[in-house]
Amino acid sequence: MNQRTREYLRGRFGDHYRRVSVDSPPAADRREWGYIPFTSSEGTTMVRHKSAFDVGDLGTFLTRERPRHVYFSAGRYDDPGARSMNEKGWQESDLVFDLDADHLPGVDEQADSYASMLATCKDALGRLLDFLDDDFGFEDMTVVFSGGRGYHVHVRDESVRTLDREQRREVVDFVRGLELDDVTRLTTTESVAGMGLKNPVEKRTLRTDGGWGRRVHRRLLAVADEVRELDEDAGTKRLREFEGIGEKGAQTLYNAMANNYDQYRTGNLEAAGQYTRTLAQLLLDDALTEEGAPIDEPVTTDINRLIRLPGSLHGGSGLAVTRIERDELAQFDPLVDAVPETFTDHEIRIESPTDRTVDLLGETHNIPEGICTVRECVGVHLMARGDAEKASE
Repeated sequence: MNQRTREYLRGRFGDHYRRVSVDSPPAADRREWGYIPFTSSEGTTMVRHKSAFDVGDLGTFLTRERPRHVYFSAGRYDDPGARSMNEKGWQESDLVFDLDADHLPGVDEQADSYASMLATCKDALGRLLDFLDDDFGFEDMTVVFSGGRGYHVHVRDESVRTLDREQRREVVDFVRGLELDDVTRLTTTESVAGMGLKNPVEKRTLRTDGGWGRRVHRRLLAVADEVRELDEDAGTKRLREFEGIGEKGAQTLYNAMANNYDQYRTGNLEAAGQYTRTLAQLLLDDALTEEGAPIDEPVTTDINRLIRLPGSLHGGSGLAVTRIERDELAQFDPLVDAVPETFTDHEIRIESPTDRTVDLLGETHNIPEGICTVRECVGVHLMARGDAEKASE
């Protein structure tokens, strides 16, 4: 980023902050504040260990400093402006989840478009919220588009604020489904004795009231419901499609599903002997791939983490860090809704080193190599990403 580009972006960021009102997070006076300025040096320089007293009025600070990035701490402290963590005096922390396209399986940064990566990340956000809503029952949650390549969820329920690092890691492990290599870890076991049984046998039943057990059970019932709608030939053929089931297993499963459905409804993994357990294991593997949320563990476990301020601008994209209401999440499009209005009013000249396309505001913008005129939001986006420089007007 050359000097002309840097000065242009800093100036326009300041113009943006003069036009908008940025809200402070709850308990702002007990949080550490930090920011990264626009500097001429290589890399980034974080200015941190600031208190709300140091920052002063947030709006005045933003228009005066015109920072490239702005952060506040998940943690709340006795003395948030102290220079060391020990001196700050930790009180409690929000539980913060971070989803970034960098960490999503199947995302190829070289081959996938920015729009495609964001769409994949939004799908993962939906899966994360399923856990936070249905399994944990959290109520005080804020969903935020990071302004870059992902989403943040801030949980501020009183019950989680004093969790230590290890307890937060347990939450991460649960959401990601770590160490769930055996479906029997999701079962309750009881010894059953009865007529004709020389020795008691173990009966394994899926825990269907929540968590990964509920997810596997839902899939198991879906298979049973599908098979029960088919005749015997079609039903066994469908079951043979599952790896490791085979002809005998398919017939055994079909008979159990057709004639003993209540056993599946209650989560009994002994309904067709080993074959139901084999099927449940396959369904668990699918659930881990399709329903897990690949959150960034260091963000959630770090009680001192600095996280982007909603309402601020992301200096690596020119997009706004955007708070999203839950009832608006389905329709939210970051490449439309997070584009600052400040940058939509006129056109500017930029210089691009290569041909490229940019998706913004519902349009695909074709950028030729060399100097060209583009909508300012497109130019700001490319310059912030380091993909273009400001040309003279």
